[in-house]
Amino acid sequence: MSKKLIFSFALVAFVMYSCSNNGGQETNNNANSNKPVKVGGGRYYGGTLRINEPEYFKNIYPHSIVSGISNRIASQVYDGLFKFNQSNLDVTENLCESYTVSEDQLTYTFKIRKGVMFHDNSCFEGGKGRELTTEDIKYCFQLLCTQYKENKGFFIFDGVVKGAKEYYEASAGNKTPDFDLEGLEIVDPYTFKITLVSPSSLFTYDLARPFTFIFPKEARKAYGAHMRSKAVGTGPFILADVDENVSVNLKRNPNYFGKDKFDNPLPFLDGINIRFIKDKKQELFAFKKGDLDMIYRLPTEHIIDIMEANHNEGGDFSKYQIQRNAEMSTNMLGFQMNDPLFQDVNVRKAFSFAIDREKILDYVLNGEGFEGGYYGITPPTFKKYDVKKIKGYRLNIDSAKYYLDKAGYPNGKGFPARNLDVNPGAERNINVAIEVKKQLKDNLNIDIDINSVPIATHVENLEKGKSGFFRIAWRADVPLSQNFLSMLYGKDVPETMDEESYPNVMRYKNEKFDELYEKGLRSSNIEEANQYFLQAEQVAMNDAPFIVVWYDEGFRLLQPNVRNFPNNAMQYRDFSEVYVEPNKAKKPAENKGDNK
Repeated sequence: MSKKLIFSFALVAFVMYSCSNNGGQETNNNANSNKPVKVGGGRYYGGTLRINEPEYFKNIYPHSIVSGISNRIASQVYDGLFKFNQSNLDVTENLCESYTVSEDQLTYTFKIRKGVMFHDNSCFEGGKGRELTTEDIKYCFQLLCTQYKENKGFFIFDGVVKGAKEYYEASAGNKTPDFDLEGLEIVDPYTFKITLVSPSSLFTYDLARPFTFIFPKEARKAYGAHMRSKAVGTGPFILADVDENVSVNLKRNPNYFGKDKFDNPLPFLDGINIRFIKDKKQELFAFKKGDLDMIYRLPTEHIIDIMEANHNEGGDFSKYQIQRNAEMSTNMLGFQMNDPLFQDVNVRKAFSFAIDREKILDYVLNGEGFEGGYYGITPPTFKKYDVKKIKGYRLNIDSAKYYLDKAGYPNGKGFPARNLDVNPGAERNINVAIEVKKQLKDNLNIDIDINSVPIATHVENLEKGKSGFFRIAWRADVPLSQNFLSMLYGKDVPETMDEESYPNVMRYKNEKFDELYEKGLRSSNIEEANQYFLQAEQVAMNDAPFIVVWYDEGFRLLQPNVRNFPNNAMQYRDFSEVYVEPNKAKKPAENKGDNK
């Protein structure tokens, strides 16, 4: 990837907004002005938010989004029927204005907002975006139930939406089924029905995931596979340009339907500039220089200084807003279950007992983590889901040696050579891999090599089963424990290695796990579902298809004038209501959301 850095981006258009009688926005272009405009509620229009991601995105086509970086970009451009509240992660209506559920809990009827417009784009006749209707909902959802290479998201409708599996099977070999998907029904241009196989307490959450973002068929026809970097949606921002490996620029959508609680048309920002600086020290330097408005994840050597600054005035970091959250994110080392070496549960358990998670958390991560991975795959951040009931693994060298000896490798003798595949991302990924390599040598007398690969290559290798032992982080894209367990469901794992496997990249299979997981999916309420999910998770932990290393905690620094940008456990970002105030010299209060 290119290491070229781009240090600034500013929109030259100064935009003033006023509400017309029909709720539209009028634009007054003034190329020489960047002065913020104060509006209702003490908020401001104008300005470009400048942020960074540590690695370049792989794909922002909705059906192919499998990374947090891609999701954070795409969710500014696309809308789904539902979205999440940035402050508390409650699911809320978005393109869907309202909905009802039938008495048997099987049929959902959605009322779609009128007047929602797709972005102006050359894929439309005359370059003018058209209105979204239920035809677009059906098109996207039926395509999500179609077999094609870019589709990574069918699993969320599989066994859930009536007729989804039959439609998917009929589309094999690039065939177009000669029937419509049974569970999808257009009532009129603004009314849409979805019928389920069985009740699901999780369904509206799934309709807020990136796989269910809505896009026009004109865009897919025009751009095809190029939609990985060409996005046409209805979201608050329009994809302006993409400079591969360097930056992505988003500009304000003047036709966005959203308004804030003060009836101000959204969004407030003129645009968003996303850069891809890999080195955390360079990123922090750019932030302190004022070239970035936010930094997420910090160089480990600065964490203590930053936390002290949160309590003391006058330090290097005291003028910034500091946000800290336990996250819905788990960092793991995964085993490829088709690798002959790792098919042996004794090898997997030996590795699991050999890792000193506390040492990694305290000395390698310098405390930038919520807790060591002593329980299950699900982090301890979910309401009504007590993952601490799960019996996981802690450092126990005697147990580690016992299982390695049982596997036929006493004191590591004869253990085959293996790599630990790591995407470099933040520097900490490599540092953790180095410590894991050292601990396996010290505790089991096993030698492994570290293989560093770019994120796009790493994801592709995992899906194709090319990595035997690998680093993986799983971040929830819905605030449900089921999101983590979905990567262990075995019935969707292909029979051969020729086919890609996602989200179960470990290709783990256990019939008892699948049975309990399915019971959780069919539960009528989340409390009941969680009981089944806890049982399923314990089954998986007994099989040790991965090593849970730590549960994440996120640190963010914001410039003093960034407002209405709350942190949350999912790193779900909705920039539509973020705004910037004129610069202030004094230290701000911690930004917990809407402080106006």
